[in-house]
Amino acid sequence: MAEEQGKPGKGINTGKLATSMQKRLSRAQEKVLQKLGKADETRDTAFEEGVANFNKQMAEGTKLQKDLRAYLAAVKTMHDASKRLQDCLADMYEPEWFGKEEVDTIAEETDILWSDYHDKLADNSMIAMDNYLAQFPDIKARIAKRDRKMTDYDSARHHFGSLQKGKKQDQAKIAKPMSLVEKAAPGWAQGILSAHQIAQTNLTRNQAEEELGRAQKVFEEINVDLQDELPQLWNSRVGFYVNTFQSMAGYQQRFHKDMGKLNQDLNDVMTKLDEQRLAKKAGKDWKPGPKKSEAAAANHSVTPDAAPKTRPAPPGPAPVRPPPSPRPSLTPAPDTQQDIILFDGEALVPDANTTAPSQATSPSQATTPSQPQTDTAVAAAAGAATTAVTNGSSEVLPAGVIYKVKAMHDYAATDGDELEMKAGDVVLVLAWENPDEQDDGWLMGVKESHWLENKDLLAKGVFPENFTQKL
Repeated sequence: MAEEQGKPGKGINTGKLATSMQKRLSRAQEKVLQKLGKADETRDTAFEEGVANFNKQMAEGTKLQKDLRAYLAAVKTMHDASKRLQDCLADMYEPEWFGKEEVDTIAEETDILWSDYHDKLADNSMIAMDNYLAQFPDIKARIAKRDRKMTDYDSARHHFGSLQKGKKQDQAKIAKPMSLVEKAAPGWAQGILSAHQIAQTNLTRNQAEEELGRAQKVFEEINVDLQDELPQLWNSRVGFYVNTFQSMAGYQQRFHKDMGKLNQDLNDVMTKLDEQRLAKKAGKDWKPGPKKSEAAAANHSVTPDAAPKTRPAPPGPAPVRPPPSPRPSLTPAPDTQQDIILFDGEALVPDANTTAPSQATSPSQATTPSQPQTDTAVAAAAGAATTAVTNGSSEVLPAGVIYKVKAMHDYAATDGDELEMKAGDVVLVLAWENPDEQDDGWLMGVKESHWLENKDLLAKGVFPENFTQKL
């Protein structure tokens, strides 16, 4: 007795196990009858479509999570490889070489940039992906539970229907003696037996009806909840994909932009180091260019951000000359060939208040301190130039070209009328057709490579003057 009291849960657990086994047997029997066509099955086409979408969405999300983890692992691998490469460069970079401190700084900033990129992916995109997939197991379990409850409902419905169908047959059997015991019983006892049998039949039917009501209630509750949640989950995938890939694209854009700047800095250091090597090989003294603290035009790390963002109107229009006369012979006198500058076949015309147009004017006379003239102003007023002289040397330039400049830094064009330049490009500076259009700090020109290849000046564009050096 005491031993039985010490185990109060044994009978309860046994009863639950028996009930669970009975439910499993009933469900299995119901499934067999449905597959054999002996019993009908509750069907919901809209819900089945929702389940199909759910399975598809879960499979796509699982694959995305797997690929995102692989990408994150690849970023970590690239980070490690980049760090080893940068450390190798820093270790073998000798102290007397140009830019030793810069190389060490670039290596450190590159490592920080990779770490920041990896952490942002892990802390944002990966965590969001995990949270997105975390809702699928619970819904999947509820879908499976809904299927079981639907089977219980169908089984209870069929059981109650069979009892309803056999009601008349049972009443007919009860009306007749059903056994020898009933026949042998006295007349007064036969009535009692019949009443007992009717009560048992009614009890079974009532129990089946109650069981049907409970099964239907449980099934409908879980079914209604899932019918609301599945479409919402299916529609949420678009917003999740947008947020995930939009965030990743933003991280990548900032990472590559900052990495591009570091790469440009490293390229500039290597360029200076090569200049140092060549100067040492030739036995010449060499000094590096200006540091970052100096003027932006001489800064080796100048970026397009240093260029004027807008091109405001100049303080005032440049002086405009009258239209040139028809082009005469282009052959100057031998003793003046190195000094005369011709524009559209005529010599430069001085100011109207100094020399008459009929007098021949040399460049030295036209550019005396009393009447200063800049290259840009003269070319803007005169139009196309045929021959120009720079630093005392005669070089035949294309018509319309004032002088040459060399790009000291890369410049990425931001508007359709701008000229894309790479460091080292030679640009032929052109006169502005309308001087009022010229903006402070900007020049008009065409790449010399384009002129040499095409013999035209059509591919012209504006560019920042502080990115170039006059030749």
